[in-house]
Amino acid sequence: MSQIAGHHHISMITKNATDNLHFYEEILGLRLVKKTVNQEDTKMYHLFYGDVTGSPGTELTFFEIPNAGRTHRGTNAITKIGMFIPSKESLHYWRNRLNEHQIFQSDITTYAGREAIHFEDPDGLNLVLLNGEKDTFPDFWTAWPDSPVPEEHRILGMGPVEMTVQNASSLASTLENIFGYQQVKLAGKGLLYQSTEGHAFGEILIVEQEGPVQKPGKGSVHHLAIRVKDGDDLRYWAKRIQDYGYEVLYMKDRFYFESLYFQDENGIMFELATDGPGFTVDSSIEILGTKLDLPPFLEPKREEIERHLKPIRRTR
Repeated sequence: MSQIAGHHHISMITKNATDNLHFYEEILGLRLVKKTVNQEDTKMYHLFYGDVTGSPGTELTFFEIPNAGRTHRGTNAITKIGMFIPSKESLHYWRNRLNEHQIFQSDITTYAGREAIHFEDPDGLNLVLLNGEKDTFPDFWTAWPDSPVPEEHRILGMGPVEMTVQNASSLASTLENIFGYQQVKLAGKGLLYQSTEGHAFGEILIVEQEGPVQKPGKGSVHHLAIRVKDGDDLRYWAKRIQDYGYEVLYMKDRFYFESLYFQDENGIMFELATDGPGFTVDSSIEILGTKLDLPPFLEPKREEIERHLKPIRRTR
C-alpha cells in the first residue's frame, strides 16, 4: 500500500507580499525559493518559502490578495501551523529574536506534547515553534546557508497542523480510513494523528469546536498539501478518495509538482502533491526565488502577467 509521507506544503493568504517576504525570510529565516503566480489567477503572486531548495515538508506558501479583509475566526478551518526548531535552547533564542522585532509571543508552554511558543505573523496567522530535539526529520531537509538565523536555531520544517472542526470523528475517519494515519496518545486537548508512525513531521491535530464557521481573510489557511510519491501514486489516492465517497475537485500538473484537491465533510481543503520534480526544474539552487518563475504553459503570457504584478522589495 502507498503511504502518505508527511506534509508537502501549506498555503495561506497574505495582504502584502513585501511585508510577507520581510517576515518569513528576514525574521523567520526561511528562504523564498519560488516567486511565481497563482495558476488560476495570474494577477496574484504565489510565494513559496522553505529550506535551501523548498523541500517537501518545509514549504509555507502564500497567495497575495491586497484587498483581503480580516479573518473572522471560527470552526471548520485550519487554525494553527507548527514548525520545528532544534532544541529548548532554540526556544529561548526565538523568544529573544521575536522580542527584538517587537513580535508578541507566549511564554514557553506545551503544544501537541512538546515545548512550544505561540505567535502570529503580520496578517494574524497563528504559528507555533516546537522543540524538536527528541524527533527525527527527513534527511533531505537542508539548511539555507544565507539565513539570518544561526543554523543551530533555524526552523527545520513543518510540524503539527491544527484543524478545528465541528465533526472531529468524521475528519479522524477520513485520515484513518483513506490515508492510513494513526492516532497517537496526547495528554491534552484534541486528537493527534501521524501519517508515518513515530514521526512528527506529518502530524495533524484535530480540535472539535461548535459555533460559527470561520470566514477567511488575511492570515487564513486555504489548504494543507500532503506528500505522495509521484503521478501514479496520485492516481492511486484519487481512486481511494472517490471510493470513500468524496469528490476529487480537480487534478492538475503544476509543473513543479502534480496535485489533486478534495474537501472533507467539514469543508477542510486538502491537496495531495507529488514530491517532484521540485523547484530546481527551472532554476539553479543559487538563484531560487530571485526572479519571477513561470511554468512553460504560462511563459507566453509573461509580459501581460508582469504588467499586473507590483514589484516585491527586499530590505536586506
